[in-house]
Amino acid sequence: MNAGVLAFGDSITNGGGELQWGVALQSWALWTARGLGLPYTGYAVDGARMRDVATRQVPAFTERSVFDRFHVGCLYAGVNDVRAPDWDAAAFERDHAEVARFLRERCERVLLVTIPARLGWPQARGVDAANAAILRVAADAGALVLDLRGFGARNLLMADRVHPTAFGQVWIAERALDVLAADGMEVRVRPSSLIAPGGWTRRRALQGDWTYVYRTAKELVRASGAGDRVRRAARAAAGRSGSR
Repeated sequence: MNAGVLAFGDSITNGGGELQWGVALQSWALWTARGLGLPYTGYAVDGARMRDVATRQVPAFTERSVFDRFHVGCLYAGVNDVRAPDWDAAAFERDHAEVARFLRERCERVLLVTIPARLGWPQARGVDAANAAILRVAADAGALVLDLRGFGARNLLMADRVHPTAFGQVWIAERALDVLAADGMEVRVRPSSLIAPGGWTRRRALQGDWTYVYRTAKELVRASGAGDRVRRAARAAAGRSGSR
């Protein structure tokens, strides 16, 4: 007997964070399970990279789970990989394929998720390569794809341009359910119908806008500082090379 929805990933799939107009920030994969009327099993961990999914989350599932068959297996990881200085496209694809095969062996359907094209401050350099790898893995594994390359609306994404807001998580779940429904699964309830945003006023909306502007400015300053440090390090390295 299948045991519902199984999910691996990083903080985006782990969920948790600030309320948005009274709506709790919950994992898109959890919202997807609720939409399907199925139990949810999550192994995602904040800060995880693809290698962590393959070497930590999968073994944790193997050691702990009393179930070995699921309706849907979800995998959304990579945002921490593509933003890292040691980004390795080949290693990412290898680990992604390994986890996708693991899910394929245990799940009726596997859902892989692409990464938003405009990710982070400064914009991550490895997104295109990662998405190409994800699409190749999906084709090889016979997996479904939830395409988030265009994701990034202001009320759906936090100021860091990495983490979804509470509404963003619901938006992702709605699209995940569309993909699954197109493949024959029954959607029993729409996550958007389960939330009841409260306390909206024009004043609170303006406060939210100013908070977003303030946090965006902080991210830009942080990104600029990181860029300055990289440039200083490059100049220093060039100077050492020229003095030899």
